[in-house]
Amino acid sequence: MKTTPLGQLKVGQKGRIVRVGSQADSPDWVKRLMALGFLEGSVAEVVHQAPFGGDPVAVRVRGTLLALRRQEANAVEVVQYE
Repeated sequence: MKTTPLGQLKVGQKGRIVRVGSQADSPDWVKRLMALGFLEGSVAEVVHQAPFGGDPVAVRVRGTLLALRRQEANAVEVVQYE
């Protein structure tokens, strides 16, 4: 099972969340992402991203549209839907 950081998906692509955060990430930030709905098993879809690979990235998760910095989106690991 190959995982991909959520921030690396293109607009329209979806992935099932398998991990939120890593040991290098702030525990407070990981808790915040989880409170926003980024939970293991949930489906996340990249809806929009700023031109030229910039910030922010708009992501739909659990029926909510959220804007994240790319660094934050990359803290969420997903298994991409084909």
